[in-house]
Amino acid sequence: MQGATKTAVRDFTWMTVAAVMVFTAGCGRKTPSGAAGPNDVGATAAAGELVVLCGSSFVNPTNQLIEEFNARTGIKLTPTVGGSEDFLPLVRVGSKGDVLITHDPYLDHVADADKLADSVQVGYVAPVLAVAPGNPKNITKIEDLTKEGLRVALTDPQYSTAGEMVFALLENKGIKDAVLANVGNRLTKGHANLGTLLKTGAVDAVIIWNGVAHTFADSLEVVPTPYEYDEDIRVHIIGLNYTRRPEALRTFLEFVKERGPDVFREHGYVK
Repeated sequence: MQGATKTAVRDFTWMTVAAVMVFTAGCGRKTPSGAAGPNDVGATAAAGELVVLCGSSFVNPTNQLIEEFNARTGIKLTPTVGGSEDFLPLVRVGSKGDVLITHDPYLDHVADADKLADSVQVGYVAPVLAVAPGNPKNITKIEDLTKEGLRVALTDPQYSTAGEMVFALLENKGIKDAVLANVGNRLTKGHANLGTLLKTGAVDAVIIWNGVAHTFADSLEVVPTPYEYDEDIRVHIIGLNYTRRPEALRTFLEFVKERGPDVFREHGYVK
């Protein structure tokens, strides 16, 4: 996707510098789920483990795959959660990770950097319109996000592929300015933030990745709308060719070919 590619390339230089500084500093931040955060890759992975760089939108299905794989093979994987845009510089220089779980267009970036061993498509991410349970504001279509006084939150296109897709769709419909007036300062970097805003009643509507909406299924309702976006965004589990455990990596990717699509489907990653 051209817009996301532009964003990733534009951010590459500063992210590379930032990543080097962070890893040199040896920070020990943890994610709320208990998995290592991007700053923990070198510190938490024991010898003989595969390190999984997991995009922050894919935590639940990734955890399930890791648990099933470990139970079947005894091979341990250490998940590290972060933004795909934050992992990209590390992959490009071959410094961290054995596996990257991400979405388009990052598979192309890995291949362009000559770091691709193999990949498996496991599902799709698609933006969905979500509201509070019961749909109290009676929102039935994207155009309803222009209703006066409606509180809306979206992901920031500076950091988010979904944000770029949604902004382009709003532009095409001629309603971007009206929707953004209802967004105000509620542009977020991550989709989990959107789910939390809706769950706590801070907003009336969001556009969020399908899989993340599934995670918040008890506190939101997805409004069925036509798929009007220009691109299909696939989810990939990518083996990185600089791994020091190629046999274990091959075993994991074979397992992913068998179980990955079903697990991601169970977690809502369907178009």
